[in-house]
Amino acid sequence: MVFNIAEWLTSPYTLMAVAVFTGVLLGKIKIGRFSFGISGALFTGLVIGWAVYHKYALPYQGKADAPVYAANILENGVVNIDFFYLFLILFVAAVGLLAAKDLGAVIKKYGVRFVILGFLITFTGAAVTYLMTLVSPGQDPFAVSGVYTGALTSSPGLGAAIETVTAYGREAEAAVGAGYAIGYPFGVLVVIMAVNFIPLVFGIDLEAERKIFAEEMAEARAAVRSREIPEVSFDIAGFVLTIIFGYTMGSIKLYMGPLGYFALGSTGGVLIGALLLGYIGRIGGICFRMNNRILGIIRQVSLAFFLGIVGLRYGYKVFDAIVGGGAYLAFVSLVVGMAAVLAGYFVGRHMFKINWIMLSGSICGGMTSTPGLGAAIDAVGSDDPAAGYGAVYPFALLGMVMFTILLHRLPMV
Repeated sequence: MVFNIAEWLTSPYTLMAVAVFTGVLLGKIKIGRFSFGISGALFTGLVIGWAVYHKYALPYQGKADAPVYAANILENGVVNIDFFYLFLILFVAAVGLLAAKDLGAVIKKYGVRFVILGFLITFTGAAVTYLMTLVSPGQDPFAVSGVYTGALTSSPGLGAAIETVTAYGREAEAAVGAGYAIGYPFGVLVVIMAVNFIPLVFGIDLEAERKIFAEEMAEARAAVRSREIPEVSFDIAGFVLTIIFGYTMGSIKLYMGPLGYFALGSTGGVLIGALLLGYIGRIGGICFRMNNRILGIIRQVSLAFFLGIVGLRYGYKVFDAIVGGGAYLAFVSLVVGMAAVLAGYFVGRHMFKINWIMLSGSICGGMTSTPGLGAAIDAVGSDDPAAGYGAVYPFALLGMVMFTILLHRLPMV
């Protein structure tokens, strides 16, 4: 019998399973009223990802005789990005279908406030990033500005940034990419910690917020008078069609003049597609209104794996940034992320008077942070934040592209 322990330990299936298992155990630990919940998979994934890359890939970097498993990690990451997108798409499809039934009521009640939040949060992040480039002598301004797209976890923003700096050469493109890679995990951490700790720091009573939110939504639903659509336990055809339709939507690129091409991407496309089809409810014999419990299980499992994969893929970069030359970029990411989150919170809470249940999802949408949405859902104990996320996300995505392009055309950047 032959058993290669190194191949087994570096298998993506082993790593994903261990990250999720240990993350769930970590999430069960309570410190006072706080626990990581399903977000624990992100933190255990970070540690495992760092350990695996450090032991099984880093020693073979630049060597021609690297074992197959080491070469694979060096080329594709600790876990291939295809797994990242698979579980992300499953998660947003389930979230969109869960939130869809209240989409009309949410838009009726909050309307333009979501549009403003989407642009406000992304503008705040861009403004703070620009200020950080001005006070960062000796730092690569392209790397610092690249952190903006990472701190707000926006792949479309990264694409716009790289396209904008192509005139400065490949080194500028690489610097933007490095800034994104370092900024992304810290951006995820900021949003997850924010949705968990803002209620504690600012004294928000979640139970009272749930009651107020239920009353507000009951009034909004009555005003909309949406038709009742029979629910089924689960429709595989409907779920898969949601993914196909949403992915197709996300792949369509619209030309927007000086802003270049704009697309929702796979995440935005599937989420918006799920909200639309879920709101419609049924097309012929295919049903999109499915049992909340079953969709909730799909959401929870896919989110746990998605967060674990994020940790596994970025674990080494996080620890390397903390102890190495990327420490300043990690600091920039934290500052940018916190400024954007707090701007969304104070305006949304104190100016627009949005209930925290909905505002937590709206802030995550403004940060284009799907992991943050999962944490918000977990923290408030319901899927209601998803409607706020879905309503703000498209405007935040457009804002990301606009402000990213503007950021790289300002002096000193």
